[in-house]
Amino acid sequence: MLKIGITGGLGSGKSAASAVMAKLGSYIFDADAEAKIILESNKKVQEDIIDEFGSDVLNKSGVIERKKLARVAFQDEDHSIFLNAIIHPYIFKEMDVRYDKIAVENKYKNFVVDGALIFESGMNQHLDYIILIASLLKFRLGRALKRGNLTRDDILRRIDLQWTDEQKSEMSDYVIHNNGTETELEKAITKFYEQEL
Repeated sequence: MLKIGITGGLGSGKSAASAVMAKLGSYIFDADAEAKIILESNKKVQEDIIDEFGSDVLNKSGVIERKKLARVAFQDEDHSIFLNAIIHPYIFKEMDVRYDKIAVENKYKNFVVDGALIFESGMNQHLDYIILIASLLKFRLGRALKRGNLTRDDILRRIDLQWTDEQKSEMSDYVIHNNGTETELEKAITKFYEQEL
């Protein structure tokens, strides 16, 4: 069973692409969702984050608040790297555990990792095949703003901290451009799936 990475910057449509892969019979490991679970449940991770970023990330109850953590962690590249260095090893470990479990169950055609930072984190070294969902900035910004949980400035700051599509495309096995409708994206993913997998 292949380990396939689907990556792309904020607002690129990688999660929509992963949803299509799920419909086509793949298991989806959502790295961003796993990071949130690890942050909320892993005491060692919480301690390391507080040691690194201090009390600025805590709410009144002394618990790490994701919005406060994001504000601190995404202010510059160094802070972002520190946060990723704390959480990513746990994501890698969980990915391997989940892959072994899914492989034994033998119910899925592929194991797909949906992750924005596949290259930045070095996760690409754990994967067999990587698909980049590339998209023009105006479309990415529009999609991210539609979610309503980040301001335009927050979105642009996070985009600045991620590798560009050009950098990612050089290391990807396959690039799908998502500058149209969701139906067009679904057709492109389905075509890739039928031809390549």
